[in-house]
Amino acid sequence: MRPGTLDEDWREDCAPRRVLELFATKWTSMVLHTLHARHSGRSRTGVLQRSLPGISKKMLTQTLREMEASGLLTRHVAGSVPPAVEYRLTLLGERFVEPVELLYGWGRANSDALDQLGERATSRRASGKR
Repeated sequence: MRPGTLDEDWREDCAPRRVLELFATKWTSMVLHTLHARHSGRSRTGVLQRSLPGISKKMLTQTLREMEASGLLTRHVAGSVPPAVEYRLTLLGERFVEPVELLYGWGRANSDALDQLGERATSRRASGKR
């Protein structure tokens, strides 16, 4: 949004705010990226959890449910015993992967700039590991 644009471009339900709301939880973009980059758009729950160091089973389940409700992925249950659950990116999920990959690529290319950022109080990154 540029200065001088109409007030309706700044409303609470404008597109930029809706995008940011989608990624309000840190794990949504990580799940999208991991499904796309490491698992060709589909993965079973356990494999996905092992691919995301630091995520709890509860947080992964919550994130996957929210992403399914948003239409970013679908849940498929195989009729085996025990049931095998696989999550797959939808066409919409594939569209949202594109900006995530751009952002992650920027982060990899600019890690020096990220290292210069001050530490946030909520960061899990230890001060001595810069």
